Amino acid sequence: MMKLGMVILNYNDYKTTAKLLENIKDYKCLNLIVVVDNHSTDSSLKYLKKYENEKIKILKTDRNGGYSYGLNYGAKYVNKKLKKCNIIFSNSDIIIHKEADLVKLSEDINKHSIAVIGPTIVEDKKLNRGWMMPTIKDEIKFNLPLVSRKFLQKIKYNEEHYEEDLSIVGVVSGCLFCCSGEVLEEIGYLDENTFLYYEEQILAKKLEKLGKQIAVDNNIVVIHNHSVTIDKNINKINKYKILKSSQHYFVENYLNATKKELKWLDITAKLSLMILYIRCFFKGGLKK
Repeated sequence: MMKLGMVILNYNDYKTTAKLLENIKDYKCLNLIVVVDNHSTDSSLKYLKKYENEKIKILKTDRNGGYSYGLNYGAKYVNKKLKKCNIIFSNSDIIIHKEADLVKLSEDINKHSIAVIGPTIVEDKKLNRGWMMPTIKDEIKFNLPLVSRKFLQKIKYNEEHYEEDLSIVGVVSGCLFCCSGEVLEEIGYLDENTFLYYEEQILAKKLEKLGKQIAVDNNIVVIHNHSVTIDKNINKINKYKILKSSQHYFVENYLNATKKELKWLDITAKLSLMILYIRCFFKGGLKK
């Protein structure tokens, strides 16, 4: 079996990361587990260093450069140590039921010549099984207050799409996925120009240029305790501002939007942010 590494990103949430390490530290299929502490300001590094051994490596970044920066930091280390390998990327707030699920993800890449594959993810009692690549018009509609959820549903595949063992999708969730280490090097790793959000869409677009496919294994299920770390460290308003900044970058640089389209994107983003301010004000949510 091809060597398999795993990269877990931690930021000020060592207790959640430790739970995942306890979950997977004895998995024989993992040749190397790398925890990247993304320049935490708490006791994360000191606590997580207790887990370090020949198989588990704890790294600390020189700065908090964001989600993609942290994942790249770990991925480059794994590629250097394991050479030809597959890499599983995971949030810390993930529950993996069995070792065989990680083995299967890696085997899917090797057998089906797929660049990136994710499992079926259960989050907030709903299934996340990837989605279609959004268009510029879709992204503008996502910013429309009150009706954005309706338009978000339109980029989801219908149930029939998931009847086979593997389903090809436009984008796969970034909370846990498996990627070929060689392909990752070929595309120049993840784009570090976004701090948080839209990493999945950007990765999908980079793979699309090379004619690489993304899939979901419908027989593998993991649990995602959605946004635990993010919500602990970023308030609602700031989180939304980061989301819209990443959206703008994605639409401008990967969907090749015109100036007029970018103007409409920014107008709708500002409108939705204003409404969020009002909602948070009345709910007392503007406090940090």
